[in-house]
Amino acid sequence: MHITILVPGKTKESYIREGTADFLKRLNRYTKASLVEVKMKGRAAKTGDKELEADLLLSRLPPASYLVALDPQGTSMTSEQFAATLADLENRGTRAMTFIIGGPAGLSAGVVGRADLVFSLSRMTFTHDMARLLLAEQLYRAYTINAGSGYHK
Repeated sequence: MHITILVPGKTKESYIREGTADFLKRLNRYTKASLVEVKMKGRAAKTGDKELEADLLLSRLPPASYLVALDPQGTSMTSEQFAATLADLENRGTRAMTFIIGGPAGLSAGVVGRADLVFSLSRMTFTHDMARLLLAEQLYRAYTINAGSGYHK
């Protein structure tokens, strides 16, 4: 499976960039994974307009990708449940999966409605930049759980 994490803009904090890159590098031992930072233009960049942001993000959605929208109201899972979900999707032949993280205002209702799965990292609130790091770590954790590695312990 190829996993893409679609995000609006670049992360300013070096520790988040470095941590995310580290977990994606580790994840690439198990599956192809990449982070796509979509440049926000015009009004989407200046005002945080969720609809314009959604258009820019969805324009970069890989074809035939299983879409997972990160939203606080989405389904919460344990790490083991998340690992089982990923394994089930792979076993059903899912070849591409895209996780989409919104900006500070969150995702538009259109993106959430279009998603195959609406997923919550936590009931807590995180910055959209921190969500990148947390998602990358949880993806790596899920793959190590499925591989029987000791990382999860």
